[in-house]
Amino acid sequence: MAISQTLSAKPRVLIVGGGYVGLTTAQLLQKKVKAAGGVVTVVDPMPYMTYQPFLPEVVGGHIEARHAVVSHRRHLKDSEIVTGKVTGVDHDGRTATVELSPGETIELPYQDIIMAAGATTKTFPIEGLAEHGIGLKTIEEALTLRNHVLERIEAASVMTDEKAKSRALTFTVVGGGFAGIETVAEMEDIIRAAVGANSRIGQNDVRILMVEAMGRVMPEVSEDQAIGVVEHLRSRGIEVLLNTSLGSVVDGEMTLINMKDKSEADRFESDTLVWTAGVAANVVAKNSGFPVEPRGRVTGSATLQIADEDGKVLQNAWTAGDIAAIPDLSGGGLPDGTCVPNAQHASRQAKVLAKNLLAASYGQGQLSEYKHESLGAVAGLGMFQGVGNPLKVKIKGFPAWMAHRGYHAFAIPTVERKVRVVGGWVNELLLGRDYTPVRDLETPYRQFQEAAGKKKEASKS
Repeated sequence: MAISQTLSAKPRVLIVGGGYVGLTTAQLLQKKVKAAGGVVTVVDPMPYMTYQPFLPEVVGGHIEARHAVVSHRRHLKDSEIVTGKVTGVDHDGRTATVELSPGETIELPYQDIIMAAGATTKTFPIEGLAEHGIGLKTIEEALTLRNHVLERIEAASVMTDEKAKSRALTFTVVGGGFAGIETVAEMEDIIRAAVGANSRIGQNDVRILMVEAMGRVMPEVSEDQAIGVVEHLRSRGIEVLLNTSLGSVVDGEMTLINMKDKSEADRFESDTLVWTAGVAANVVAKNSGFPVEPRGRVTGSATLQIADEDGKVLQNAWTAGDIAAIPDLSGGGLPDGTCVPNAQHASRQAKVLAKNLLAASYGQGQLSEYKHESLGAVAGLGMFQGVGNPLKVKIKGFPAWMAHRGYHAFAIPTVERKVRVVGGWVNELLLGRDYTPVRDLETPYRQFQEAAGKKKEASKS
C-alpha cells in the first residue's frame, strides 16, 4: 500500500512544523477537529519538539538531552504525525508537497494550513564557518557541543605539544544575544568543573572567548544590566570582545575583525567554535508561495491569518511563531512593528491561532486579535547565577537564576516533561554535576568495525 493511501482522507488542518507553535496548536485543536469530522496533521522532519531555551542547560549538563524534547506521538495521540519536510504549497489547490525521504514525495490535501516551521540558524559567508562551526538550534547540536568540550579537555590533559594543547583548550562563542551569553556561561561552568577534576591541567590553561559584533550584549535587558553581565563574565575569566566579528576560520585558525576600523583584532587557534549569532525564518516560508517580508518571514495579520502586502487575509491560511511577521499591537516589538521571535510570543500566539481557526473554519466563536505585552526576560548564567527583568523588575544572581528555572519549568509543554526536567535538577543538587563525556557519538560503530576488521584479518592469515 502506498504511503499516501495510509493517510487520512478527512478534511485536514495541516500544521507545517512541530515546534512550539505546531505542538501547542495541535494539542488545542486535535480533539475538536476530530469531533467535527476532520484531522490535524503535523509535518516535521523531527519526531519531537525541541524546547530551545533549555539547550544551554543541556550543554551545561543540568538537563538530560532527551528531557528537553517533547515527543509528537506521545502527546499528540489524536493527531496524524508525518515525519517529513514540506517543500512546496499550492494554496489555490489546497495541497502541500511533502518530502518523506530523498526522492520520495507525497501530496497532502488540506482544508486549513498553519505555517509554523519556526526559525533556523542565521549565518554569513565566512570562510571556514560551515566546516568548523557548531550551531545551537537543535538538541543534537547541544549534546554534540557538550561532549566535544569535555572530550577536548580530556584530550588536552595528555598532550605533550603545547600548541595543540592550547588549541584544544581554547573555546570560542560568537554571538552576544541570550543564546550566546547563556551558552558561554554554561560552558565556563562545566569546563571549570571538568578541569578541576583533572590534575594534569589547570584553569590557567583554558581560554574562553565571547565575540559580539555590536557594542553591547543582550538587547532584551537594560544597558546597565548588559554592562553588568559583561563584567560578571569577565570576572569568571571569559574574554568578552565587543565590536568584534569573526573574519574567517581556516584549519582551526580564527581571525577576528575590529568592527570600528575593520582591522585585525586577534588571530589564534581554537578547536571549538560555537555560532549563536542570530536566527532566520525557516526556508520553507520562501518556498511556500505565501507572501514574505524582507526578513523572509510569512506576513501575518493580528488575527494570525496570512495576509498579502495590502493587508488582505488569505482564507484558511494561518501563521505564528518565529516564521511569522505578526504585528505587535503592544508597541514593544521590533523596529518594523512586528513581534520579537521568542518562545513567549510563540506559546501565546498558538493559543489565539487555535481559537481563531475554530471560529473561522468551524463556527466556534469569534476571531480575536493577538496582543501581548512582554513579561520581561530572564537568563541563566550557569549554576546559581542569572540576570533578568521579569515584570520590569531588574534582578540578578540567585533570584534571577531561580526565576529563570521557575519560568521555563512552567513553560516547557506537558506535565511529563516538567516532572522529568525538575527531577533532573533535584538529582543534580543532591548528587552533583555530571561531567562525564560520551565518546564516539559521531562514529558509534567504530569499536565494532575495528573488532570485525581484526577478526577478518586474522581469518585471512
